[in-house]
Amino acid sequence: MNFKKILLFSILGLSVIKTNAQCCAGGSGSPIAGGASQGVLMLHQVDLNTNFQYILTRKFLTGDKPAEYRLDMDHFTTNYIYSRLGLGITKNFTLYLETGYFLNKTQVTLNKAETIKSKGIGDLIIFPRYDIINKTKRNRKTELTVGIGFKIPLGKYNDSMRKIEPFSGDVYYIRKPLAVQPSSGAQDIIFYTFYLKDYSKFRIFTNATYIKRGWNAMGEKHGNFMSVGLFASKTFFKSLGVTLQVRGEWVDKMKLNKNILLYAYPNYDPAATGYKKVFFAPQVSYTYQRKVTVYALTEIPIYQYVTKTQIASQYQATLGVSYRFMLKEKASK
Repeated sequence: MNFKKILLFSILGLSVIKTNAQCCAGGSGSPIAGGASQGVLMLHQVDLNTNFQYILTRKFLTGDKPAEYRLDMDHFTTNYIYSRLGLGITKNFTLYLETGYFLNKTQVTLNKAETIKSKGIGDLIIFPRYDIINKTKRNRKTELTVGIGFKIPLGKYNDSMRKIEPFSGDVYYIRKPLAVQPSSGAQDIIFYTFYLKDYSKFRIFTNATYIKRGWNAMGEKHGNFMSVGLFASKTFFKSLGVTLQVRGEWVDKMKLNKNILLYAYPNYDPAATGYKKVFFAPQVSYTYQRKVTVYALTEIPIYQYVTKTQIASQYQATLGVSYRFMLKEKASK
């Protein structure tokens, strides 16, 4: 794969934080914010990538139909900065470190009576990837990559907010909704595959991600996550990349420790979690001097099914920049 194509693949498949309505509010479907649909880097190649991700939703569903009521929420929004550092350890093995910072995660109640928000660092993801197949025949490239990642929670997952009892005036604190917490507080395992067919004039590739969720210290387990994407991309005028993506997602319902249910039932409905969704995501990118790529994409939900009544995906957009360079240049003959 030549350098220009590698730059293009670095921005394909970037996904914003999904609004999965965990606990009747928004939330993070996949902790891999910006997990690119790509294989491995070249030997000694460095990938620096950062992007800004925005979500806004006022849409509520029951099943796959518009909800008859909106719960106690007007809208949910997030502003998130994701960063990734990758290094090609060998020609077949790449190590990525990924993290992000929420500028805000905000939930506004009905009639804008109350605004609940938080900010802060999210999670750290250690994400090695390895090429099983990487071959070229008659100008056609075939690549198969597998990866396994580990998510280490760094951010807050049990942040609270101040309340005043209206009759006595006493001050008390309750936990903020899960959707507003910067982290789930759990350690997760991430399984990843990527397959590419490059036909010179255009490229077709697919990726699949499965996240096995862990339990946090509060006795909560967010639903396991699975995503499968199909992509087609083409380069115009040597620098302009256009990609069309169709991606399906599935998130299982939350689970709670039985002691939580027995002694301290949470301030949300764990049965109103989980979803099935299909997105269409057009993407554009521009590469400057084969090193710097700026890119933008939007994710358009074309099908959504949720359990009970939940907030659904509506507006999602990402804008970012990728820079790649070689730590060691090949010696000239």
